[in-house]
Amino acid sequence: MTIAEPVLAPWLLWLCGAIALAVVGLALGRRPWVALIEDSALQHRWLAATVMVMLLWQLRAQAVDWLTLHLMFTALLTLIFKAPLALLSITAINVAMVLLGRIDWPLLGVNVLITGVVPALVMGIVWRLVDRRLPDNLMVFLFVCAFFGSALATLAAGLTAVGLMAVGASDAEALRQALEYARFLPLLMPSEAFITGMLMSILLVYHPGWVATFNDHRYIDTK
Repeated sequence: MTIAEPVLAPWLLWLCGAIALAVVGLALGRRPWVALIEDSALQHRWLAATVMVMLLWQLRAQAVDWLTLHLMFTALLTLIFKAPLALLSITAINVAMVLLGRIDWPLLGVNVLITGVVPALVMGIVWRLVDRRLPDNLMVFLFVCAFFGSALATLAAGLTAVGLMAVGASDAEALRQALEYARFLPLLMPSEAFITGMLMSILLVYHPGWVATFNDHRYIDTK
């Protein structure tokens, strides 16, 4: 989902922008561009994935004037490239949305927070739990990370948007519409989970080395 018009209080827009900037700064501090420079194949995959997700974001439903619904693919990008590169992709896509006139520039920070920071953080936590606590099983990785993790990331992003509206909505009608939107989250979660799980299944079968969070030696070679 993306907030397309400034229906939040200015102080909240600034706060979200500061948080998003800080987290993206931390991601840049991990120097993810080094891997892109050193690995031209990774560079091509990352650029192709970023452009593809940006195009898929154009397939959106205009719920109300200020809110558009679309699949985020942040969980998928996080699993494939890890969180730093995924955040760079989502940030670049949101900047492109601003340049295309799809969203107002004051909303850049809040949309990066909703579509990038929150789902990437949730997906990262789920992956860490699977990586450290659960058995080294391919189906465990696929179902817990790809299906359950992406659904949970979508839920967290949606609840974050609703929570921001509850805290700083400048229009009571917009808050009511946000609460109505929350009722549709159970319908959006399976869609994101299915597509993420399907694409991850294909990658893990044909190109497991492309998935940065997947260790094919642990999950495949030792079985």
